[in-house]
Amino acid sequence: MPSRKFADGEVVMGRWPGGVLYYELQVTGYNDASRVYTLKYEDGTELELKESEIRSQSSFKRRKSQSSSGSPSRRRTSKVQSRSPGRPAKGRRRSSSQGRDHKDDKEKTIQLVLFLFKLSENNTRRYNGEPDSTERNDTSLVSVERNLEPELDVEHEREEKKTKEKIFKTTKTSSKTKELEFGGRIGTFTLIFFLPATVFYLLLMCKQEDPSLMNFPPPLPALESLWETRVFGVFLLWFFLQALFYLLPIGKVVEGLPLSNGRRLHYRINGFYAFVLTAAAIGILLYFQFELHYLYDHFMQFAVSAAAFSMGLSIYLYIQSLKAPEEELAPSGNSGYLVYDFFTGHELNPRIGSFDLKYFCELRPGLIGWVVINLAMLLAEMKIHNQSVPSLSMVLVNSFQLLYVVDALWNEEAVLTTMDITHDGFGFMLAFGDLVWVPFVYSLQAYYLVGHPTAISWPVAAAITVLNCIGYYIFRSANSQKNRFRRNPSDPKLAYLKFIPTATGKGLLVTGWWGFVRHPNYLGDIIMALAWSLPCGFNHILPYFYVIYFICLLVHREARDEHHCKQKYGLAWERYCRRVPYRIFPYIY
Repeated sequence: MPSRKFADGEVVMGRWPGGVLYYELQVTGYNDASRVYTLKYEDGTELELKESEIRSQSSFKRRKSQSSSGSPSRRRTSKVQSRSPGRPAKGRRRSSSQGRDHKDDKEKTIQLVLFLFKLSENNTRRYNGEPDSTERNDTSLVSVERNLEPELDVEHEREEKKTKEKIFKTTKTSSKTKELEFGGRIGTFTLIFFLPATVFYLLLMCKQEDPSLMNFPPPLPALESLWETRVFGVFLLWFFLQALFYLLPIGKVVEGLPLSNGRRLHYRINGFYAFVLTAAAIGILLYFQFELHYLYDHFMQFAVSAAAFSMGLSIYLYIQSLKAPEEELAPSGNSGYLVYDFFTGHELNPRIGSFDLKYFCELRPGLIGWVVINLAMLLAEMKIHNQSVPSLSMVLVNSFQLLYVVDALWNEEAVLTTMDITHDGFGFMLAFGDLVWVPFVYSLQAYYLVGHPTAISWPVAAAITVLNCIGYYIFRSANSQKNRFRRNPSDPKLAYLKFIPTATGKGLLVTGWWGFVRHPNYLGDIIMALAWSLPCGFNHILPYFYVIYFICLLVHREARDEHHCKQKYGLAWERYCRRVPYRIFPYIY
C-alpha cells in the first residue's frame, strides 16, 4: 500500500468541498484504509479530504512566481486557482495601509465563505434528519455574516455570490443512493413478500389452540376466505375518515425541517384531536349496539385488505415519484434500481396538494387503528368467555399501549424530526409498516389473550405496571430532553447539560440521559415492549415476538444512526462515542 504524502501537523492547502478555492489547513489525522485525511481550519472546523484534494504550500508558491512572470492571459488563468477570495483584482495598486485593510478583508471573506458553506451544509444535514443524538444550534456564524456584509466591496460581493451559487448548486444536486440497506436489491425484493407472510403467519398461529413453534406451519385457510369485499369497504371507510379528520382546520400549523432546496413544508398538528373525534365516533357506535368484535371475527380479512391497499398505495407512490424533481427525491431511495426504490420510497414527501401522504399515514390510520383493534379484542374476550369485565391481563395490555399511542399523538410535532420524515422516502416499507404492521402486529398480545386467556395476580400486575412506568419515564424524559435542547439550547433549565461542539455548529449532549447511553429512548422502548408481553404469561413465545422484533429493529436503527452520525459529525462523534461507550443497554451493549 502506498505511503501517505502529508504528515500529521503539516500545514497544507486544501480544496473547499464543492468549490475550486484552496485554503490553509493543518493535517490532524489519516485513515489508511480509505486514504482520507482529516484536516482542521484555524477556527477549529474539521473536515475530511482525499489526497487528490490537497496540495503542498510549496506548490502554491511556485505557481504564484510562475504566474507573475508569465503572459497576462496566463496570469488571469492561474489566479482562478490561487488567488484568495479577498485578494484584489489585477492591476490594483495598494499602499501598505491598504494592504493591511485588504488582508483584513481577506480574512473576513474567508470567514464568510465558511459561513455560507456551513449554512448550506446544515440545511442538508437537517434534511437528512437527526437520528437520535441531540444537537445544539450555533448562531455565532450568523452574526459573523451580519458584521461582514457591509464591509464587502463590489469585487468581494461578486466572488461571494459565485461561491454561494457553487455551494448551493452542489447542495441541491441529489446524488444517487450508493449504500443500499436491507440486503440491497435481493433483500428488498424478498422483504416485499416476507413481511406480509410474517403478519399472516403470526395471526394464524394466534388462532391455534396450541400456538407452539412446533406446530409450524399452521393450517392454511382457503384462499377465498381471506377476502371479503365488505371488509375492504370498512377499511376504506376507516382510512378516509382519518383523512377527513386530518383535513379539519383545527390544531396549529408548524414548519418542518429545511429541505435540500431550503424550503420548509407546513404540517397541521391535529393528531390528538383526530384521536378524540375517533373515540367519540366509536362511543356512538357502541351506544347504538354496534358489534365491535366484528374486527376480531374478520381479523385476517382486515389484514389482507390492509396489505392489498398498502401495495396499491405503494405502486401509486412510485409512479408519481417518477415525475418528481430531483431535489425532492429521498436520499435513501434514489438508487436507480426499481425494486429497491419501490421498497424504500423514491420520493421524500409525496403530497396531493397540501395533503402529505407520508405524514398522514405515520400516525393516523395505523396508530389510532391499533387502539381500536385492542378495544375490539377486549370486547371479544368478554363475549367469548362470558365475562362481565375484561381480564386483568387484557386491561394491562390495553392500558399500556393506549398510553403509548396517546403520548405519540400528544407529542405529534416531534415526529417531524425523525428519520422516517426527514430521510426515508415513502414507499412499500413505510406504507406497509404504517397500515399493516403497526395495527396488526403491535396488537398481537391482545389478539393472543382472546384465544389464550392468562390469569395474573394483583402483585404481579403491580410489578409489570412499575416496569412499564420505568420504560415510559426513560422514553419520554429522554425524548423531551432532546427536543427541548434542540428547540432552545440556551434555555436556563438546560444549563446543567454539557455537550461536545461539532464542525456543523451544533453539539452532542454528553450529560443527562444522552450521557447515560447513546440511545436512551430505545432503551425505554424495549422495557415497555417487555411489559406489554408479560401479561400473556410464559406458556408460549408467540406474544414475545414483538419484543424480539423490537430489539432487532432498534439494533438495526441504532447501527444506521451510528453510520449517519459518524458521517455527519466526524471526529466529534468519535469523541462522543468514547465519552458514552454504551449504545442501548448500559454495561452490556
